[in-house]
Amino acid sequence: MDPLPVDSGTVDELVDICVQSFDDAGAVKDPSFVRMFLMMHPWYISSTDLSKKLLLKSQEGSDDELRAKICHLVKFWISEFPAEFDLNPALADQIKDLRDNLNTGGNETPSQLIDVESVPSYKWKRQVTKRVPSMSKRRKMSLLFDHLDPYELAEHLTYLEYKSFCKILFQDYHSFVMHGCTVDNPILERFITLFNSVSQWIQLMVLSKPTAPQRAAVIAHFIQVAEKLLQLQNFNTLMAVVGGLSNSSISRLKETQANISSDTNKVFNSLLDMLTSSGNYSQYRRRFAECTGFRFPILAVSLKDLIAVHVALSDWTDAQKTQVNLTKTQQLYAILQELSLVQSNPPHIEANTDLLNLLTVSLDQYHTEEEIYQLSLQREPRATKPANSSSTSSPAPKKLSIIDDWAASVKPKADPAIISKHIEKMVDSVFKNFDTNGDGFISREEFECIRNNFPYLSKFGELDTNQDGKISREEMIDYFMKASSLLNCKMGFIHTFIETTYVKPTFCDHCTGFIWGFYKQGYKCKVCGVNCHKACHGRLTIECRKRTKSISHETPPSLQSRSYSLPLPSNAQSNLQKTVITEEDVESAEQAVFDCHL
Repeated sequence: MDPLPVDSGTVDELVDICVQSFDDAGAVKDPSFVRMFLMMHPWYISSTDLSKKLLLKSQEGSDDELRAKICHLVKFWISEFPAEFDLNPALADQIKDLRDNLNTGGNETPSQLIDVESVPSYKWKRQVTKRVPSMSKRRKMSLLFDHLDPYELAEHLTYLEYKSFCKILFQDYHSFVMHGCTVDNPILERFITLFNSVSQWIQLMVLSKPTAPQRAAVIAHFIQVAEKLLQLQNFNTLMAVVGGLSNSSISRLKETQANISSDTNKVFNSLLDMLTSSGNYSQYRRRFAECTGFRFPILAVSLKDLIAVHVALSDWTDAQKTQVNLTKTQQLYAILQELSLVQSNPPHIEANTDLLNLLTVSLDQYHTEEEIYQLSLQREPRATKPANSSSTSSPAPKKLSIIDDWAASVKPKADPAIISKHIEKMVDSVFKNFDTNGDGFISREEFECIRNNFPYLSKFGELDTNQDGKISREEMIDYFMKASSLLNCKMGFIHTFIETTYVKPTFCDHCTGFIWGFYKQGYKCKVCGVNCHKACHGRLTIECRKRTKSISHETPPSLQSRSYSLPLPSNAQSNLQKTVITEEDVESAEQAVFDCHL
């Protein structure tokens, strides 16, 4: 990025710099600074207040040259950030008032540059679920997991995550940094949910197999998928896959691990090394910086960078809060600009609609961490302690964490209309691909193939409600709708909260943000001990359970820490821990910020 024209300045001074950057013909001398100011201004002034300043400036005297420059600035603003005007009606109305005011001067030519009405609608893009266009020329592929090529699966996971990622706008990032969580941020929340769903689906696919060799084969298959994701330069989904495979519910399966070849383990360990958080994710950052073309960053790391800059540097350089700290603005802008460039450089993927439908519903099947861990224990129970073993033997050493909290604890919020739409599309795809004889029903043999893609799907007889030996389309839709309805019943957990004064650094178990203040800063559940902000206690999605001491060193992750959202692997495995920022961390954050950029 070009050097800043100034290190700091008042908002009015920065507005003047932007206006004077344009000449009468609309050419701009420093487009990078103007774009940075227009993107980052919400950090210190709202968009509506900025438009008011432009309106007042246009009313200062009768300088036609100044008015023309203001028109060119507004035109540039609209062309660079059209979504802001579509999603903020108040801003659009004020810009119309500005245009009307400019017209009163008698010269309507400059004001004609301001065309808010032609801004496209972004509401369809902001929908949590979007219909995927049909790829009629795409070849038909097998939807059986065992037959699915790892590269095709990697491509389709990339397609799903990228489409969700493209819905995230600057406003979502700004909200996340300001609130420290995904409160009132459904687009970013949905993206996190999709990430978590990929990780959980992988664990369920492994645990669905009854024998250790079969589970090992699934793990090996997903390691191949991870390799392909690295080839696609999709580091975000790669993190989800590696996080799922290194979750304690999978890593504890010793019999399964024994059936994985040394070469496969070597590949997996190399991926773990690359994604380790040590050195501020230095290995990942180096690898990402070497990529060209489409490259999908780990959003969690980018969000951590944003928060690090925001915490380390003040918005203002003076005590009166009048001088904008442009050094901070520039560093935040560099991170956000990288994310924006990713959205403008899509992957070259032709997606198969049937596989997308199947994956979408598969990933929407939610299970708690404790449920998955219990499934792991069913597959490979804990080894019993020998009766003659010494009771004073030292406990097994704890391994380093592979989990790093970065956002709110997110669970899918079921919208019946969206679920119904997903299920109907998925069932259509199932019948299209698995009803091999084309009779409009799923036989027992065909059903066994389907179960390969849906771990822990109920038995044939539970879907065949009329017991005629075959499953109709209506019976399958009804089954999935009832299953999703039952899922919703498990998502409300009641805590017994009391206002609490914290005497040591404490973070919220809902949004993972710090609980600030001096007296009665937040709420604590007196039953399970969970802590949260006052604003978060009504949104908490963590189950309330009495705290008990574990009788095993293999404590279920949900009992160690039940509010994490994104698995971030390191070389080691298993126990979960929170990343707590101390006062020393904050004091040294300013220096660390310079190592944050990609």
